[in-house]
Amino acid sequence: MTQKLQYKKFLIPLFLFIILGPLKVSAQEKPSLDIGGALRFNYNLSSWKDAQKDRGGDFGYDMFRINVNGTYGDFYIDAEYRWYSEAFGGSFLKQAWVGYRFDEKNELQVGLSQVPFGIQQYNSNNWFFNLTYYMGLEDDHDMGVKFLHEGEKFEYDIAFYKNAEELRFGNTTEASSSRYSYDVVGRNKEANQVNGKIIYKIGEDFKHRFGASAQFGGLYNLDTEKMGTHSGLALHYEFFVKNWNLKLQAMKIDHDPENAEGETNEIIQMGAYGAPYAVASDFNIYTLAISKSVPVKLGPVSNLEFYNDFGFMDKDVDSFEDSFMNVTGVLVTAGKLYTYIDYAAGYNQSWLGGNFVDDFAEGNPNAKWEARFNINIGYYF
Repeated sequence: MTQKLQYKKFLIPLFLFIILGPLKVSAQEKPSLDIGGALRFNYNLSSWKDAQKDRGGDFGYDMFRINVNGTYGDFYIDAEYRWYSEAFGGSFLKQAWVGYRFDEKNELQVGLSQVPFGIQQYNSNNWFFNLTYYMGLEDDHDMGVKFLHEGEKFEYDIAFYKNAEELRFGNTTEASSSRYSYDVVGRNKEANQVNGKIIYKIGEDFKHRFGASAQFGGLYNLDTEKMGTHSGLALHYEFFVKNWNLKLQAMKIDHDPENAEGETNEIIQMGAYGAPYAVASDFNIYTLAISKSVPVKLGPVSNLEFYNDFGFMDKDVDSFEDSFMNVTGVLVTAGKLYTYIDYAAGYNQSWLGGNFVDDFAEGNPNAKWEARFNINIGYYF
């Protein structure tokens, strides 16, 4: 064996000891693995689809997913893979990370984790989410490292994300739109993003969660090979009393890409579920969500959760038409069967009528409110 090979043989175990030494795992502990998932079907009747209205709506397959949760000592994994129809992007990861719990209050997550920005886990109660989801600001997941602290009075998260989900590893390959959460796609790519979030909690019978979030990162342009920036600030508040919940949130979002000459900087491309669309580069977004749970005994039905979720997107460019969304509905719980019954209305909302391509950018000043009656039935195991 040469001296170089002997050196490597010594160096690699030493490196692993230095990195993993502080992380304790008892040799007597056995690994555990839990596998779950969900199967969902969906019925919808849309105001802007005349032929669909003539036939009384459509009912079909929505999604099948597998969830994997495993532990070994203080290490754990959390992963979720989803299968949608080809028209909705096909199959892809929603989340997947390896975690380490230092103690009951502190942990580290490495991988595709939820970005700590705004109200979490969801800024909504309904199946459609709130307006924030459609700009990558609700239940967003990116690739990086996140530290979480959860104390009695304070919670805070600090994270660094190298990039969004990367499915194509070419030198100048655009990001794929076949993903669960919305990210910048097209000729710009998210890179080197830093996030911070803090929550202050008070109250017992009347619980309050006051929060603030910030993020800053790069936008690498494939044409100019220059790094632009994007940033966001958010103030958020949650209130709990008995079976009531209130969510309030305000966000300021800015994108400053270094686009090629002749390309506008007032619009960026975002994508998910296999389809990209245009979004205003700079905007403020305001949301209000309220819900009430009502325990019942109606055969297998044990709970009814009534809710209304509202969102307003105020675009910085005066000539752009603003976007609105409101969802009123009820979640019916019957054992492991969860059914969302929603009436979703939107104005210049890409997924609710109108022109899908640029509703969240220029919009249409002659647009009208469109609505979709939707029933999503899911068995979660």
